[in-house]
Amino acid sequence: MIEALIAALEEIGVDHRVDGPRSVVVSLPGQRKLNIACGLVVEDHALRVEAFVARRPEEHHEAVWADLLRRNGKLYAVAFATDESEDIHLVGRLPLGAITAEELDRVLGQVLEAADDTFNVILELGFKSSIEDEWRWRLARGESTKNLEAFEHLRPRDE
Repeated sequence: MIEALIAALEEIGVDHRVDGPRSVVVSLPGQRKLNIACGLVVEDHALRVEAFVARRPEEHHEAVWADLLRRNGKLYAVAFATDESEDIHLVGRLPLGAITAEELDRVLGQVLEAADDTFNVILELGFKSSIEDEWRWRLARGESTKNLEAFEHLRPRDE
């Protein structure tokens, strides 16, 4: 089955590397989350899909979880979940028959869209104080704020 998975990934032209005898890691290029690593693992009866999205929110956990749960109902083949550390992932399982270029393209597209669309929302809800602190630190030292542009509305106005 791993051979079929690799062949399908090569057919759709995504960047990937073999990560073990039954697993492949695909690199998906996002706009907000610049690289989304998506693991595909061939299990005995299914293809497991896993992608790390963000670490455990520092604050407003309930708001983050509520937003992700609302989004879950609109997703195809994957859902937001947390691990033991409460880090946020997209996870799913597909039947082995779904290892086709067309279906993998659809599922990987969903992983990319879901991770990329929610990334800044997760950061703003779950790490707002840290983002505001980062703005203050960079402004005080004259450091570049280019990677904070998406959070311009959190820039301290007293600086």
